[in-house]
Amino acid sequence: MESCEVSEILKSAKNISKTVFLFPLTAFILVLLLPLLVYFNQSSSKILFTTTDVENQTTTTTSSCNNLFSGKWVPYLEQRYYNETCPFIAEKQNCLIHGRPDSDFLKWRWKPDDCELPMFDAKVFLKIVKGKSMAFVGDSIGRNQMQSLLCLLSPVARPEDITTKYVSNDDLTYFKWWFYADYNFTITMLWSPFLVKSSKSYIYNSSNFYKPESLYLDEPDTAWTSRIENYDYVIFSGGQWFFRPFTFYENNQVVGCQKCNNSIELNYYGYKKAYRTALKTIMNHKQFKGLIILATHSPNHFENGEWNKGGGCNRTRPFSNEQKWEVHPYGLEILHQIQMDEFNAAKKDAGENGSRFGLIDITDAMLMRPDGHPNKYGHASDKNVSVNDCVHWCMPGPVDTINEIFLYMIMRMKL
Repeated sequence: MESCEVSEILKSAKNISKTVFLFPLTAFILVLLLPLLVYFNQSSSKILFTTTDVENQTTTTTSSCNNLFSGKWVPYLEQRYYNETCPFIAEKQNCLIHGRPDSDFLKWRWKPDDCELPMFDAKVFLKIVKGKSMAFVGDSIGRNQMQSLLCLLSPVARPEDITTKYVSNDDLTYFKWWFYADYNFTITMLWSPFLVKSSKSYIYNSSNFYKPESLYLDEPDTAWTSRIENYDYVIFSGGQWFFRPFTFYENNQVVGCQKCNNSIELNYYGYKKAYRTALKTIMNHKQFKGLIILATHSPNHFENGEWNKGGGCNRTRPFSNEQKWEVHPYGLEILHQIQMDEFNAAKKDAGENGSRFGLIDITDAMLMRPDGHPNKYGHASDKNVSVNDCVHWCMPGPVDTINEIFLYMIMRMKL
């Protein structure tokens, strides 16, 4: 009995000695490996943040966001996506380069009422559009959005200008092609301010705004219809050019006019028919299988006079919801309602032919940004320019929000 007890004691002592030896060895190994494990964990988090975190944020936001387009502008003091050195900013929209003294217009962000709008992530955007093509169809507001998109993508990738492969030198002012070789992605600007066929008198006699433009309301503009067949995304926008005098044609017969016979009133028939023709044309285009997107009317903010009569836009802060009608662009509600009616009608018919539609309803949000235009800072101070720009948007500026919404939309639609 005693010999057994002694044997057990010796065995226990042996095990204790092993444990005593192994503990400091294990602790030593952990001390060596712990910093390495922390490093890899942090690195992994940084890598995943740019894609997974944004995608998760969008998924969460989508489930609770009933109306992305109703909201307000809230203070945002973080650094902007890019600055005035971005090479894709048009000179006339580079407000800081031209001496705009305030920068408060950069310190706001759109906040929908019932959700958070995710930040723009260039890597996520390029991942979605890899191997695809995108066309902006419309006027210089569409070009403004396209140039904002190029700048938002510029920290990650810079495109090659391949415009001369597609158009002659005479068209370089109006059309643009950009190609991202690493992503096999093309962005195009197809100039078509009326979306339908026109006499193009604005080109041949640009100094005479009061000369009537002929619009053929039942004939889409071949400037875009002849080029969009293989595109994956087509973004329609436009409205600013519909305030001039018109003669309207259908079936090559005059059916009406605008600002004619001593009248200064708008005839909204032309606007309605132009959008109807454009949306029906692309829906019935046999070769087009992509996403049709409407970016709604972008309001101007002229005060104390019309655009050609000394009007300007000197505000330095956004409007609240209660203030937004202090500057009331003529015809805005009707133009916006026409766009929404034609969009909804086309979307309803889309179920029959499989067309897909997306909406970027920016009108209300941009109505609250009278501070976001170049005004007199769209050109060098020594240039003799008498017209202030309260139509286009400074870059960087509120226009970048349009592309935040655009990315959110295509992520939500999983395109």
